[in-house]
Amino acid sequence: MSANSHRAFCLVLWLTLAILPVGLSAALTPEKLYQKALPSVMSLEVENQKGERFVGSAVLARGDDVVLTTWHVVADARSVWAVFADGQRLKVIGCIDRDSWRDVALLKLERGLPHRQATLCREMEPIASRAYVIGAPKGYDFSISDGLISQIRSVDGFSQYQVSCPISPGNSGSPIFDQRGEVIGIAAWTKADAQNVNFAIPAQEFAQLDVSKPLVTWDQLDAAARPPSPAPLIQTRQPVSQAVVEKVPAEGYSAFIKRLRESAGKRVEVIVQEEGQSNVYRFTAK
Repeated sequence: MSANSHRAFCLVLWLTLAILPVGLSAALTPEKLYQKALPSVMSLEVENQKGERFVGSAVLARGDDVVLTTWHVVADARSVWAVFADGQRLKVIGCIDRDSWRDVALLKLERGLPHRQATLCREMEPIASRAYVIGAPKGYDFSISDGLISQIRSVDGFSQYQVSCPISPGNSGSPIFDQRGEVIGIAAWTKADAQNVNFAIPAQEFAQLDVSKPLVTWDQLDAAARPPSPAPLIQTRQPVSQAVVEKVPAEGYSAFIKRLRESAGKRVEVIVQEEGQSNVYRFTAK
């Protein structure tokens, strides 16, 4: 081997060794991922228009004072507070932008928190990729669980992640992280009567919202922006309310439920007439 060839070989080998560790270190251990992601994660304490209180989750991204969560978590809010793992508690003063159909929202904190932002992944992750969720299942805030991206499905006319991460009420709005610690989606809803069949809105949908829009405070949200009835956290877009169930005749109830199951994944509108009043319920059948 000539001297020039030997130098060229050594250069290629050195570059290979220099580059290889970077690729290998891209995937964080669960411990490192949690440490990296935790400062951006928050629990949301929500009080709705009826004075009822709920707990949801959210993540700081797209700005030092910009909060990403699912719209249904705050759609009926009259006050919202963000609580971080280090004990900081900040008021969420309103909504910057939202898309109720896709169940996505950008909220605004009362002040910015520098150096806490999570990074959004702008591309869809492949099926079978590892995924981690950090949130407040049943109010146990800042809990982490893991799973896989089980599938990518078209629901409500756009792609959503189906994930096997265990998700419970209180996880609505929880960020879903990849192995690099980037946000790939936000936990939105779960399939009833199933185990670990959960869905997350991809981060791309949040990236399309406009952070430059004027802030709308909770008392400024008009009635048209709010759902007919607030959905409990994580069991989003419930098929029917308890009041509706009680008014369905016994002989028609089983047929009604069967029809709902046959419409799984489709947008459904149910009109309920009761004591001379009509109520409209719009949801995605599960």
